[in-house]
Amino acid sequence: MYDGAMKNKLVATGVIGAAIAAVCCFTPFLAIALPAVGLGGLLAYVYNDAVLLPVLAIFLAIAGYGLWKGRAA
Repeated sequence: MYDGAMKNKLVATGVIGAAIAAVCCFTPFLAIALPAVGLGGLLAYVYNDAVLLPVLAIFLAIAGYGLWKGRAA
């Protein structure tokens, strides 16, 4: 059964993930954050719109699904 707690988790996951992906797309956040945690070598692979835009779309879809299932329940 789909309950309200699951809806809240889906929506929160989607919104937080989308916000992080959007910040990474529009600012040089990754260029500061990844080397700070020792992952600077990943910049060539991750700091690419071919990766970040699909991640943004996936998290927006998760948020939308959570809202849709919560409204349908």
